[in-house]
Amino acid sequence: MNRDFSVDAPDRLWLADLTWVRTRSGFVCMAFAIGAYSRRVLGWQASRSVRTDLAPDALDMAVATRRRVGRCIDGAVHHSDRGSQYLSIRYGQRLDDNDIVASAGSKGDSHDNAMIESFNGLFKWELIYPRGPWQRQSDVELAALEWVDWYNHRRSHSQLLEGRYAYTTPADHETDYYRQHVTANTAGTQQKQSLPNPA
Repeated sequence: MNRDFSVDAPDRLWLADLTWVRTRSGFVCMAFAIGAYSRRVLGWQASRSVRTDLAPDALDMAVATRRRVGRCIDGAVHHSDRGSQYLSIRYGQRLDDNDIVASAGSKGDSHDNAMIESFNGLFKWELIYPRGPWQRQSDVELAALEWVDWYNHRRSHSQLLEGRYAYTTPADHETDYYRQHVTANTAGTQQKQSLPNPA
């Protein structure tokens, strides 16, 4: 990605990563997939270990989130680090099955994943650290479910809109995009029809 996460529409670029949460009963691994356009969380999963289906399950949730509302994700670019979860044959097949293009960061370059790393930091600073210590995985999962809903629908983010920064939620940012583009496409396809002559 050469550290360029700017895209002009939803589902052009997805970012994925894993992060860890300490609980009193052991660590919990969180897998997230977000959209670069709005920073919306599209999919996530939690597990006590880095099981082979952790990242694919988060990807499946992201795909289902988009397809459930009729969004086309064909040709979307999926960017991650070079972790074994994301470079596995199984994960690559899951991307291929959904017509998603794989992209991996440069080896040893954490800046190539800056946007998703920043998201992981927000997740920890806004939820994990203030509400810890955590007892078990189920506590983290329930809190993450609530936080993701808040993050997507009520937390304002700065977005570059028409050459200026504005604050909007990820869900509203996408809604505005589709409102403008669906309205423009509909207006462009409507043709004036002449009224029948009453005579």
